[in-house]
Amino acid sequence: MKKLFLFAWVFIFVETMCVSSLQAQDLAHYKQVLKELSSAKYQGRGYYYGGANKAGKYLQKEFSKTGVDYVECQPFTININTFPSKMEMSVDGKKLTPGIDFSMREYSPGVRGTYKLYYVDTNNYDAAKMFADLAKPEYKDCFVVCDFWFSYRHYQDFQKIWGGKSCANAGMIQLWEPHLKFYKAYGERVTGKPVIWASNFPQGANSITVNIENKFLKDYELFNVIAKVEGRRHDSCFVFTAHYDHLGNLGKKVFYAGANDNASGTASIVTLAAYYAQNRPEYDMYFIAFSGEDAGLRGSEWYVAHPTVPLDRIKFLINIDMIGDNNPVQYVETNSDRGFELFDKINGEKHYFKGLNRGELAGNSDHYPFTQKGVPSILFENESGDAFPYYHTPLDNYENAIFVSYEPVFKLVRDFVERW
Repeated sequence: MKKLFLFAWVFIFVETMCVSSLQAQDLAHYKQVLKELSSAKYQGRGYYYGGANKAGKYLQKEFSKTGVDYVECQPFTININTFPSKMEMSVDGKKLTPGIDFSMREYSPGVRGTYKLYYVDTNNYDAAKMFADLAKPEYKDCFVVCDFWFSYRHYQDFQKIWGGKSCANAGMIQLWEPHLKFYKAYGERVTGKPVIWASNFPQGANSITVNIENKFLKDYELFNVIAKVEGRRHDSCFVFTAHYDHLGNLGKKVFYAGANDNASGTASIVTLAAYYAQNRPEYDMYFIAFSGEDAGLRGSEWYVAHPTVPLDRIKFLINIDMIGDNNPVQYVETNSDRGFELFDKINGEKHYFKGLNRGELAGNSDHYPFTQKGVPSILFENESGDAFPYYHTPLDNYENAIFVSYEPVFKLVRDFVERW
């Protein structure tokens, strides 16, 4: 009798655990995908060394393993400037470290040589005097040094320095606080003069020596990865999105792993695909891993122009971008007041986060092109936590990854889908 009771208890326990596993998020799987995507194998999921496309092929296989009904790829092309090889800079003979001490504006050409420095007097700024100084022979082919935000506030003046031929300088150095960023959003062409971003820049230095090579890729082919779980109904669908590309390399030795941005979001939609493959939904579910986001939302813009499912059939689109952080207040952007009210209500009931902070809709991630077509959409981005300073730096890696926002985002999304 005791043996029978023990057998029954074990059976119920195992059955309960199996059912529970079908209903729950999978943190182990999430970490596995995040770690894989941010590994050196993919070199920051950039373009020149093929890291983005290697990651896309990995995601094809990973989606297939979850049990989705099908996976397809949607190719498109971009033009993009890259910095895959020489990336050297020294100031008065002191060698600087790429990605930490300096980086490049994404549209910059390469540059090689030794150059004098001209410092902008930001305390007694006089644009006419600055241009008169730069017209002097001793400052021909110099690099102009100025605080980034100061030059940004005086854009009309400084655009002539980095973007035109009217000024005889060779390039510009814009000074930043650590942690130094690197971007790709305006890299669809090479324009103007080289612009170097620098932090920890030696004060009063006289010259720089640089050897920086760029490589412009024209009509470079990328692809979106699209997985589908068929629901019981096919008249409408939910769409879950995340971008899997990132910044790639800054020279041969430095790559941007992008653990938070956006291996975290990509891993989330892979585990959501696994969940819905095991729990057949009411409506069709699409999981789209976009490429080309860091190059300016190129993959999502292409999809919106060439949708594989009519946009008016999308009940709601949920975009997950950079949730690898620990801010207890979750940042969101949405074009749906009713959708936000439901998310906020669920969060108030379940206390997944201390609150939802609704920001203004902006063209900062892959939900945006859909919102411009009237598709009800939301962005989840956990910003301003401990990992946020590492955004777009080489320190956004698996060693600095934070996982605490994954489960509450997963549960909040799951509950929303059930009630929308």
